[in-house]
Amino acid sequence: MALDPDDPRPPYVQVANALRAAILTKKFTAGDKLPSRNELAKTYNVAPMTVQNALRELRDEGLIVSRQGSGVFVRERTERPVGLRPHIERAFEAEHVTVDFAGFSGETLHGAMQEPLDKIRAGRLRPESLTVRILIPDTTAPLAIPCRVEDLGDSPEFRARATAIMHRHVGAITDTVNELGSLGIVNKATATVRVHHAAPLFKLYIVNNEEAFFGFYPVREHILTFGETPTPIYDLMGKDAILFHHSTTDDDTSTGSQYVDQARTWFDSMWGTVSKEFIP
Repeated sequence: MALDPDDPRPPYVQVANALRAAILTKKFTAGDKLPSRNELAKTYNVAPMTVQNALRELRDEGLIVSRQGSGVFVRERTERPVGLRPHIERAFEAEHVTVDFAGFSGETLHGAMQEPLDKIRAGRLRPESLTVRILIPDTTAPLAIPCRVEDLGDSPEFRARATAIMHRHVGAITDTVNELGSLGIVNKATATVRVHHAAPLFKLYIVNNEEAFFGFYPVREHILTFGETPTPIYDLMGKDAILFHHSTTDDDTSTGSQYVDQARTWFDSMWGTVSKEFIP
């Protein structure tokens, strides 16, 4: 299980990613004790200090807990809330990759897809096809949320800021995916964006039509400065959204299978009815 020598990331990040994936895919389940620091160092052929730094990353994320005199354990609460990135990276190993996203800005999706897209460009992954669909609100029109704290009214300045953020992240995804197709690196690669007029109260990812990740956007008050004017805004906090994971099983009557099926049905209904093509 030596690390990939061609991976440009620091060794501790690679070890943290490997352990994170093992936890989130239930190779280590909630309550399990991880191998000792020295055992992990031998497993990944790295120094014990590298393992220590990797464990610190996972501890900061709330995935593991250290118990003095006993060792390091997978935290019980990680059994349902999950991190998106390891699942996205694993999904890109499939022959046909599909990612559907509904949410606000696409910032988290952009971060999760950067690594696998770089691996495709470098020839380390080679899916036959890659299809990305992104469903986001039309921030050129007023929305119920985000809004001003003072009167719950629309803030054109905030929408202009949100539009710029959206363009940056969504544009980076679509440009990269479509370039992979135009250069022939992936035989069929498309990324399409559509917008709608509903307030985005949650984020949803559907990956390879087999996994769904859902999380609510908490609404928080914070101060934004437009020009020289501080403005209290009720905003949607995407980074505070805890994602819950559902996946299909051989039993199509299972809760996970039904959830993924209904998520696909909802997404397709929004995509084909009240949304329109996004024009940058």
